Amino acid sequence: MSTSSKPYHHGDLRATLLAAAIESLEAGEPFSLRAVARRAGVSPTAPYRHFADREALDSAVAIEGFRDLRADLQAALAGLKGSAELAGSDESAAPEDVITALGVAYVGFALRRPAVFRLMFGNECDEEDSERVHASEQLHHMLNQAIGSLFPDANNSNLSIALWSVAHGLAFLHLDGKLRPQTSDDVAARVKSAVGALFALNNNKSGG
Repeated sequence: MSTSSKPYHHGDLRATLLAAAIESLEAGEPFSLRAVARRAGVSPTAPYRHFADREALDSAVAIEGFRDLRADLQAALAGLKGSAELAGSDESAAPEDVITALGVAYVGFALRRPAVFRLMFGNECDEEDSERVHASEQLHHMLNQAIGSLFPDANNSNLSIALWSVAHGLAFLHLDGKLRPQTSDDVAARVKSAVGALFALNNNKSGG
Protein backbone atom coordinates (compact mmCIF):
# COMPACT_ATOMS: atom_id res chain seq x y z
CA MET A 1 0.00 0.00 0.00
CA SER A 2 1.36 3.38 -0.95
CA THR A 3 1.63 6.14 1.60
CA SER A 4 1.43 9.80 0.79
CA SER A 5 4.70 11.65 1.38
CA LYS A 6 3.20 15.06 0.70
CA PRO A 7 3.29 17.32 3.73
CA TYR A 8 0.10 19.11 4.67
CA HIS A 9 -0.13 22.63 5.99
CA HIS A 10 -2.01 23.69 9.08
CA GLY A 11 -5.72 23.79 8.27
CA ASP A 12 -5.41 21.31 5.39
CA LEU A 13 -5.57 18.13 7.47
CA ARG A 14 -9.25 17.44 6.77
CA ALA A 15 -8.78 17.86 3.01
CA THR A 16 -5.67 15.68 3.12
CA LEU A 17 -7.53 12.93 4.97
CA LEU A 18 -10.48 13.10 2.58
CA ALA A 19 -8.19 12.79 -0.43
CA ALA A 20 -6.44 9.84 1.20
CA ALA A 21 -9.79 8.22 2.01
CA ILE A 22 -10.95 8.51 -1.61
CA GLU A 23 -7.64 7.13 -2.91
CA SER A 24 -7.86 4.25 -0.45
CA LEU A 25 -11.43 3.41 -1.46
CA GLU A 26 -10.68 3.48 -5.16
CA ALA A 27 -7.57 1.34 -4.64
CA GLY A 28 -9.70 -1.30 -2.90
CA GLU A 29 -7.62 -1.14 0.28
CA PRO A 30 -8.92 -1.94 3.77
CA PHE A 31 -10.81 1.17 4.79
CA SER A 32 -10.49 2.52 8.30
CA LEU A 33 -9.45 5.72 10.03
CA ARG A 34 -6.10 4.16 10.88
CA ALA A 35 -5.50 3.04 7.27
CA VAL A 36 -6.45 6.47 5.95
CA ALA A 37 -4.08 8.12 8.41
CA ARG A 38 -1.31 5.82 7.23
CA ARG A 39 -1.94 6.69 3.59
CA ALA A 40 -2.04 10.40 4.42
CA GLY A 41 1.23 10.15 6.32
CA VAL A 42 -0.17 11.41 9.63
CA SER A 43 -0.46 9.94 13.11
CA PRO A 44 -3.17 7.31 13.79
CA THR A 45 -5.02 9.74 16.06
CA ALA A 46 -4.99 12.66 13.59
CA PRO A 47 -8.26 11.72 11.80
CA TYR A 48 -10.18 11.98 15.05
CA ARG A 49 -9.66 15.73 15.00
CA HIS A 50 -12.17 15.89 12.17
CA PHE A 51 -14.05 12.56 12.10
CA ALA A 52 -15.57 10.96 15.18
CA ASP A 53 -15.59 7.50 13.61
CA ARG A 54 -15.60 5.52 10.37
CA GLU A 55 -19.23 6.43 9.73
CA ALA A 56 -18.40 10.14 9.90
CA LEU A 57 -15.58 9.63 7.40
CA ASP A 58 -17.91 7.69 5.07
CA SER A 59 -20.37 10.56 5.21
CA ALA A 60 -17.69 13.15 4.43
CA VAL A 61 -16.55 11.14 1.39
CA ALA A 62 -20.15 10.85 0.18
CA ILE A 63 -20.66 14.61 0.57
CA GLU A 64 -17.51 15.25 -1.46
CA GLY A 65 -18.81 12.85 -4.10
CA PHE A 66 -22.22 14.53 -4.37
CA ARG A 67 -20.57 17.92 -4.76
CA ASP A 68 -18.12 16.68 -7.37
CA LEU A 69 -20.85 14.91 -9.34
CA ARG A 70 -22.99 18.05 -9.32
CA ALA A 71 -20.01 20.05 -10.56
CA ASP A 72 -19.48 17.54 -13.40
CA LEU A 73 -23.13 17.81 -14.43
CA GLN A 74 -23.02 21.59 -14.33
CA ALA A 75 -19.86 21.52 -16.45
CA ALA A 76 -21.64 19.30 -18.99
CA LEU A 77 -24.47 21.83 -19.28
CA ALA A 78 -22.01 24.71 -19.53
CA GLY A 79 -20.17 22.83 -22.28
CA LEU A 80 -23.35 22.62 -24.35
CA LYS A 81 -23.97 26.33 -23.91
CA GLY A 82 -20.37 27.13 -24.79
CA SER A 83 -20.56 25.04 -27.96
CA ALA A 84 -23.68 26.88 -29.06
CA GLU A 85 -22.02 30.25 -28.45
CA LEU A 86 -18.96 29.23 -30.45
CA ALA A 87 -21.24 28.22 -33.29
CA GLY A 88 -22.86 31.64 -33.15
CA SER A 89 -26.26 30.23 -32.21
CA ASP A 90 -28.64 31.82 -29.70
CA GLU A 91 -30.84 28.73 -29.59
CA SER A 92 -30.86 26.43 -26.61
CA ALA A 93 -29.59 22.89 -27.01
CA ALA A 94 -32.17 20.29 -27.98
CA PRO A 95 -33.65 18.36 -25.02
CA GLU A 96 -32.18 15.10 -26.30
CA ASP A 97 -28.70 16.65 -26.39
CA VAL A 98 -29.07 18.03 -22.86
CA ILE A 99 -30.24 14.72 -21.41
CA THR A 100 -27.46 12.91 -23.26
CA ALA A 101 -24.82 15.31 -21.91
CA LEU A 102 -26.09 14.87 -18.35
CA GLY A 103 -26.20 11.09 -18.77
CA VAL A 104 -22.68 10.90 -20.16
CA ALA A 105 -21.35 13.03 -17.30
CA TYR A 106 -23.23 10.94 -14.72
CA VAL A 107 -22.08 7.56 -16.01
CA GLY A 108 -18.57 8.91 -16.60
CA PHE A 109 -18.30 9.98 -12.97
CA ALA A 110 -19.43 6.54 -11.80
CA LEU A 111 -16.83 4.78 -13.93
CA ARG A 112 -14.00 7.12 -12.89
CA ARG A 113 -14.80 6.88 -9.19
CA PRO A 114 -16.70 3.61 -8.73
CA ALA A 115 -16.01 3.10 -5.04
CA VAL A 116 -17.07 6.64 -4.13
CA PHE A 117 -20.15 6.29 -6.34
CA ARG A 118 -21.16 3.08 -4.57
CA LEU A 119 -20.62 4.73 -1.20
CA MET A 120 -22.75 7.73 -2.20
CA PHE A 121 -25.73 5.61 -3.19
CA GLY A 122 -25.10 2.40 -1.25
CA ASN A 123 -26.65 3.66 1.97
CA GLU A 124 -29.59 5.89 2.70
CA CYS A 125 -28.73 9.35 3.98
CA ASP A 126 -29.01 9.63 7.73
CA GLU A 127 -31.65 12.32 8.28
CA GLU A 128 -29.59 13.61 11.20
CA ASP A 129 -26.60 14.14 8.92
CA SER A 130 -27.81 17.48 7.60
CA GLU A 131 -24.73 18.18 5.46
CA ARG A 132 -24.97 14.89 3.58
CA VAL A 133 -28.72 15.27 3.11
CA HIS A 134 -28.19 18.83 1.84
CA ALA A 135 -25.49 17.73 -0.63
CA SER A 136 -27.78 15.00 -1.98
CA GLU A 137 -30.73 17.40 -2.23
CA GLN A 138 -28.61 19.95 -4.09
CA LEU A 139 -27.77 17.33 -6.71
CA HIS A 140 -31.41 16.38 -7.17
CA HIS A 141 -32.50 20.02 -7.22
CA MET A 142 -30.03 20.80 -10.00
CA LEU A 143 -31.30 17.87 -12.07
CA ASN A 144 -34.93 18.81 -11.43
CA GLN A 145 -34.26 22.37 -12.55
CA ALA A 146 -32.50 21.27 -15.72
CA ILE A 147 -35.24 18.83 -16.67
CA GLY A 148 -38.00 21.24 -15.67
CA SER A 149 -36.62 23.88 -18.01
CA LEU A 150 -36.66 21.36 -20.88
CA PHE A 151 -40.16 20.01 -20.24
CA PRO A 152 -42.13 22.71 -18.40
CA ASP A 153 -45.48 20.97 -18.97
CA ALA A 154 -44.39 17.55 -17.72
CA ASN A 155 -44.58 16.14 -14.20
CA ASN A 156 -41.12 17.25 -13.21
CA SER A 157 -40.66 14.87 -10.29
CA ASN A 158 -41.73 11.74 -12.17
CA LEU A 159 -39.74 12.64 -15.28
CA SER A 160 -36.61 13.39 -13.26
CA ILE A 161 -36.83 10.02 -11.54
CA ALA A 162 -37.38 8.23 -14.87
CA LEU A 163 -34.40 9.87 -16.57
CA TRP A 164 -32.21 9.51 -13.48
CA SER A 165 -33.08 5.81 -13.42
CA VAL A 166 -31.77 5.40 -16.97
CA ALA A 167 -28.40 7.02 -16.18
CA HIS A 168 -28.12 5.33 -12.78
CA GLY A 169 -29.01 1.97 -14.27
CA LEU A 170 -26.44 2.30 -17.04
CA ALA A 171 -23.82 3.28 -14.47
CA PHE A 172 -24.42 0.18 -12.35
CA LEU A 173 -24.73 -2.13 -15.34
CA HIS A 174 -21.17 -1.09 -16.22
CA LEU A 175 -19.91 -1.22 -12.62
CA ASP A 176 -21.41 -4.66 -12.03
CA GLY A 177 -19.95 -6.06 -15.25
CA LYS A 178 -23.28 -6.58 -17.00
CA LEU A 179 -22.07 -4.36 -19.81
CA ARG A 180 -18.56 -5.07 -21.05
CA PRO A 181 -15.81 -2.55 -20.29
CA GLN A 182 -15.37 0.02 -23.03
CA THR A 183 -13.55 3.24 -23.75
CA SER A 184 -15.09 6.49 -22.55
CA ASP A 185 -16.15 7.27 -26.13
CA ASP A 186 -17.91 3.92 -26.40
CA VAL A 187 -19.69 4.47 -23.10
CA ALA A 188 -20.78 7.94 -24.22
CA ALA A 189 -22.12 6.45 -27.46
CA ARG A 190 -24.09 3.87 -25.47
CA VAL A 191 -25.63 6.57 -23.27
CA LYS A 192 -26.51 8.60 -26.37
CA SER A 193 -28.11 5.56 -28.00
CA ALA A 194 -30.18 4.82 -24.90
CA VAL A 195 -31.43 8.40 -24.64
CA GLY A 196 -32.08 8.49 -28.37
CA ALA A 197 -34.16 5.33 -28.12
CA LEU A 198 -36.34 6.88 -25.42
CA PHE A 199 -36.94 10.02 -27.47
CA ALA A 200 -37.66 7.96 -30.59
CA LEU A 201 -40.22 5.92 -28.65
CA ASN A 202 -41.93 9.08 -27.47
CA ASN A 203 -41.90 10.58 -30.99
CA ASN A 204 -43.41 7.43 -32.44
CA LYS A 205 -46.12 7.48 -29.80
CA SER A 206 -46.85 11.13 -30.47
CA GLY A 207 -46.89 10.58 -34.23
CA GLY A 208 -49.27 7.67 -33.93
